Amino acid sequence: VQLQASGGGLVQTGGSRRLSCAASRRTISNNAMGWFRQAPGKEREFVAATNWSGHSTNYADSVKGRFTISREKGKNTVYLQMNSLKPEDTAVYYCAASIRAYGGTRTTDYGSWGQGTQVTVSS
Repeated sequence: VQLQASGGGLVQTGGSRRLSCAASRRTISNNAMGWFRQAPGKEREFVAATNWSGHSTNYADSVKGRFTISREKGKNTVYLQMNSLKPEDTAVYYCAASIRAYGGTRTTDYGSWGQGTQVTVSS
């Protein structure tokens, strides 16, 4: 599967942004999906994940209550709605398709990755 992340950009502290991850070449309807992020000089970290149906989700503590992951099967797309953004949310955001039945929190739980989209939150 090929994943294309989009929607990044510059946003002020407290603002919102919605990222999209569009899949092509095959459906992701049976895949758990996840979002990760990587800030300069830091390791890639888990942000959010959803199971194949979208009915089960999990979040990193740092984004819980602010970010929402969702999926739209008809459009083969996964979203990350980000609200109340903080400067520490600045990073390149990546979407990924899980190789497991669940949306794990480790990068090794995922087999296909998008190219990343930059989100910059200004203070």
